[in-house]
This record gives sequence, C-alpha cells and structure tokens, in this order.
Amino acid sequence: MDISIIIVNYRGWKALDECLESIDVIISETFSFEVIIVDNFSNDGQFPVFKQKYSKFTFIENTGNNGFSNGCNFGASIATGNHFLFLNPDTKLTLEALETLLETAISNPEIGILSCLQINENNIFYKQKNLFPALGHFFGISRSLFRKLNKAKLEERFNNTDDLFYPDWVTGAVIFISREWFNKIKGWNEDYWLYFEDVDLCKKISDTKGKVAVTRKATIFHQHGGASRLNVKTKALTKTEVIISKHVYISNQFSTGIQLYLHSVLILGVLSEKLILSFLSLFLFFIPKLKVNRLMLKNLSIYYLNAIQQQTWISPRAMNYLKTKS
Repeated sequence: MDISIIIVNYRGWKALDECLESIDVIISETFSFEVIIVDNFSNDGQFPVFKQKYSKFTFIENTGNNGFSNGCNFGASIATGNHFLFLNPDTKLTLEALETLLETAISNPEIGILSCLQINENNIFYKQKNLFPALGHFFGISRSLFRKLNKAKLEERFNNTDDLFYPDWVTGAVIFISREWFNKIKGWNEDYWLYFEDVDLCKKISDTKGKVAVTRKATIFHQHGGASRLNVKTKALTKTEVIISKHVYISNQFSTGIQLYLHSVLILGVLSEKLILSFLSLFLFFIPKLKVNRLMLKNLSIYYLNAIQQQTWISPRAMNYLKTKS
C-alpha cells in the first residue's frame, strides 16, 4: 500500500461525512491507498452507521476519548501504507492533492513532514508561517514584536514563489509523513491530549535533521474549528487544553530555568485574565463568550491543583498521564 489516510474522529460526524465523501470518489491508477478512521469512543450510536455507509474504509473504535496523538498512533499501528496522511475530519481531499503530496515526498526524502495549502469556508488561506515557540517569542505580544523586528528575514523565508516553503511546524490537520520518518521519531507524543502535538511532532523531525515543508502545488479545504468547538462547554474544554498543552510543551522542550519562567508567566497571565472575565460574566451573563471564560477558570484551577499534587504538567486526559501514575 502506498498511502494510509488516518482520520481521528470524536463526534464530528457531519464534517467527517463530507470528508469521507470527498475521499470516496478518488480513483487512482498510479498509487494505492487505504482509509482508516479511528473513532475516539464517540459513543453516540453513529459509529455503526458510518461503518456500514463507508464499508470499504476501515473503522476502529478507541477505548475512550484518548486524545488526538493516541488516535493517530492507534491508526498508524494497523496501517499498511509506506506513507501516512494524518487528516482532520473537517477537511476535504482531492486526487490532485493526494498525488502531489506523494510525489513531492518521494522526490524529497529529506522532508520529514509535508503539508499543503489549506483554505477555509470563506476562501481564505490559512497562514502557515509558523515558528517554534521560543523564550523570546513564546507569548502573543513578544511573538508579534519578534515578527516585526525580523520582518525582512521572514518575508525572504516565506514570501517567495517556490513550490515548497519551510515553516518550523505545520498544523496537524494535514500531515504527510513516510513510515520510515514516523518510526524514526517514534510517532506522536501522547503527553498531549489535544493541541501542540503537531508542534512537538515537527520539533522531533527538526531535531532529527529532517525538514518540515509545505507545497504550494496542492490545496485542501479545512473548515476552521469544525471538529472541536461545537458548543460552550466543548469550547471551554478545548481552549483549556490549549493552555495545558502549552505547559506540556514547555516542560518537554526547555531547560529547567526557562521552564520555571515560562510556566510562571503563563499561569499568572491566564489566571489574571480569566478572573477578570469571570467577574464580568456575573453581570454580563447573556454573553456566551464570558461564560466560556468562567468554565475555563474552573477547569484550569482543577488542573493546576492536580499538577501540584501529581508533580506533572501532563493533562489527566492524556494517555501518558496514566503512565506517570503507574
């Protein structure tokens, strides 16, 4: 098998249906591919319905909502392809994009991770000039300042007309990687439950002297937020996990002294913001966005207390959290 397309789903059935419809019509005479859908135990009755509707695809049910990294690794463990395409369920694939990704990866073996252009429902291309988080530009203000001060260098790096450009990392919505590279970096890091696992994956490629690239010769539709932020409670959960995953990334990628500084700034910043917005929500209760912040404050308070008690920044939802307790 040339390509294994691996899609991790959790109750994103409407988006997944459109994604699988786009793949279902793809017929190639030059390469073979399989489709593996890992459902993170949606447990809502839709799994057997989709399994029957798309019977030529492989559906496997996870033991729980074990996170994106775990779902990707689970799918890869049964995949037979020489290349893996990790794809979000809120995307739509074309034959041309799949061909381009495969041909580009084969022609450029130094590329560890390959992605392509992504366009949303408003016909706006996603910005993919991503840099690894670093001490001097980890947070929003410092990141904006860094980009302004290094504008000329960044424009030279990204604003060219070459078929390929090389950001530090690419979003996990579209990740094309050979089995060889995947095994070399030992797959996705299951310290992460959701978010920043793509940054970590690309960092492992970079540390192993591989390249991370985006091809301009292919475009994939990607609906922004279509698979995760479904309602106020889910939005609060996923936005909380963004913060948690930042802590995990800090603990995985920085030295002890820098870790202490970044963890402290992140905690003080996020708790101050959520306290203020939660207070405002008592008076402006009719604004859903403020309710999200109140729920986030509760979630983060529980997380920080647990982090102190368990001596780990890993999310209790992440699979590797269980290993820290065993």
